[in-house]
Amino acid sequence: MGFVGREEYLAKLDALWRKHGSSFAVVSGRRRIGKSTLVEEFARRAGCRFIEIAGLPPDRKMTNARQLENFCERLSHQTGTSERKVDGWAKAFDALSAAVGARERTIVFLDEISWMGKYDPAFAGLLKNAWDIQLSKKQRLILVVAGSVSAWINANIQHGKGFVGRISLDITLPELPANECLSFWGRKAARVSTGEVLDMLAITGGVPKYLAEIDASLSADENARRLCFDPDGYLYGDFNRIFDDVFDATVVAKKRIVTMLSDGSASAAELAARFGSDPNGHLSTDLKELAEAGFVAASTGLNPQTGKPSREVRYRLKDNYTRFYLKYVLPKRTAIESGVFRYMSLERLPGWDTIMGLQFENFVLNNFPLLAKEIGLMGKNVESVAPYFRRGGKCGPGVQIDMLVQLPKCVYIVEIKRKGRIAATVVDDVQRKIERLALPKSKSVKTVLVYAGELEPSIEEDGFFDYLVPSEKLLALN
Repeated sequence: MGFVGREEYLAKLDALWRKHGSSFAVVSGRRRIGKSTLVEEFARRAGCRFIEIAGLPPDRKMTNARQLENFCERLSHQTGTSERKVDGWAKAFDALSAAVGARERTIVFLDEISWMGKYDPAFAGLLKNAWDIQLSKKQRLILVVAGSVSAWINANIQHGKGFVGRISLDITLPELPANECLSFWGRKAARVSTGEVLDMLAITGGVPKYLAEIDASLSADENARRLCFDPDGYLYGDFNRIFDDVFDATVVAKKRIVTMLSDGSASAAELAARFGSDPNGHLSTDLKELAEAGFVAASTGLNPQTGKPSREVRYRLKDNYTRFYLKYVLPKRTAIESGVFRYMSLERLPGWDTIMGLQFENFVLNNFPLLAKEIGLMGKNVESVAPYFRRGGKCGPGVQIDMLVQLPKCVYIVEIKRKGRIAATVVDDVQRKIERLALPKSKSVKTVLVYAGELEPSIEEDGFFDYLVPSEKLLALN
């Protein structure tokens, strides 16, 4: 398996060579999203000197001294210089600067920097000083820092006062788009049915590490059982690994939030009521950090009646793997560990079609740029893209829309369905939503059905939907 996708981000990194002098770049994103692989591929293509040092994972015995020791060991090993024994990060960065030539084209990659700097509150300030005084003076240096603990990077580097005006490039790496995920099946992709591909992507999303774990020689059912419903499966245990590594002391609160959001979107006020907490206290911080880490999305769409920002921000669990684990794996842990699922067909399990339908909906929401191409929105002034929810009350009956796309004079109502056969009642369902939405007459309405499965012939014959988008289009299969 070669490197897949990310050409846009590789081009942004490569453009740094065209600058005069050195560059400081930041790469963040959820664990397993491919941050390290991206930087390593950039260095490989650049063909220049590459120094890569990663922080050690936190544990109860980890100390700042051990992180320093590891830093110096890795620096010595990769540069062929004598290993220094240092008592602080100022001297460690001195050693790094001494190992980087003044004019030689060099990429220095400090990976998992949040782990590296976790045990010394002065770490970020010392790195800033090293950059200002020494490293920025190197003529052909790109210093890249990356990490999964987005809250630490955000507070100490991206929004840290010391690094204002110093960051040349700031990348938050998203999941791979649906049409690039098929590359992980290689030549076998052409022989895998659309339904099988969608079932696996509904579980993994576009997370490269998870996609790499799929065995394309096996069915989606077998892959799901092997990865998720086996006590030794990679996706069976990864939820706790990534949350414990990324969130550390606040992991219990974060797990509680994503568990509630796995049942559907919620506002901060609704979450606070459930937990008996202040929505403006720790809960607000936890939601912000979950969003920064790529697990939660804040739906801050416009009010379609007024065109102004909605008063209520709703949060949804955007990470497909996390959602699937919490809804369908975690509740069955006892049965999984007893071996019940070893030979069972997952498609016959109660609620399987429902949960996979919700996973598909989440998957489409995460791939809006691909949908935009199919419904003619590229280059248009799209003001808002978000699920829409309004409770029933004084404004009329409640309404829930899978995806509401708003332009200045037009709204697109997007219905997302995954079923073996999609009934003609979907037309009446969407018409009812339009009526309940009660849009001003100055706005026109376009209707979109994104679907996986077979449509009843009358749906297309009716002509109600302006756009019918089969899942194959998002996967670029036709």
